[in-house]
Amino acid sequence: MRLDKLLAHSGFGSRKDVKQLLKSARVTVNDKKASSGKIHVNPELDQVYVDGERVVYEEFVYFLLNKPAGVISATEDFKDKTVIDLLDPIDQSKSPFPVGRLDKDTEGLLLLTNDGKLAHQLLSPKNNIGKTYYAIINQEVTEADQIAFKNGVVLDDGYQTKPAELVILTNDGTSEVELTITEGKFHQVKRMFEAVGKRVIYLKRIAMAEWKLDPDLGKGKYRRLTEEEISYLKQLN
Repeated sequence: MRLDKLLAHSGFGSRKDVKQLLKSARVTVNDKKASSGKIHVNPELDQVYVDGERVVYEEFVYFLLNKPAGVISATEDFKDKTVIDLLDPIDQSKSPFPVGRLDKDTEGLLLLTNDGKLAHQLLSPKNNIGKTYYAIINQEVTEADQIAFKNGVVLDDGYQTKPAELVILTNDGTSEVELTITEGKFHQVKRMFEAVGKRVIYLKRIAMAEWKLDPDLGKGKYRRLTEEEISYLKQLN
């Protein structure tokens, strides 16, 4: 890997910033001053230091974000704040992206990573990985709705959804429910309830398979995944 790419990926700023670091003789490789970002280094074998601090390279990063309403699930946008904007600059420098998409007004569990292989695995419909949502519905949800969801409902574009599990938590004029789906069509949860004549007034993703949103993680906050969580997600298929 080129030295300038390693430094940029490790949170030392843009290529321009890295070039200035090198020009200022603040970088060493194996105890020798490095002035060119073009030299190639092995992150696992070569000892790279900036201002006497060892550079530790991470190929992949994994973050759990409790997405708040009002931000979009994208890496960049010229109008709205994105989920990447919620990360610290050093974590942004790792080039993570959201795995799947939560609507702008939807909250909850969102995985951010730069591991494309894992992202593809988790999003592939053929792997039938359940995503569970907590929702508040504008009227009472019925047993007939549960049966319809179990059989797959027909959306406004004619697409019939895969079977989904609908659990009614409360019924008191409005309803609180949990819904588990194994696919991710555009606005799918909202459109599924519209298909049975109802409307979602609050939506939050709370789990992916058995991986659940950390209850102690505030809205807009994020944390690194543990090794156990990473291993669990990688074995889902």
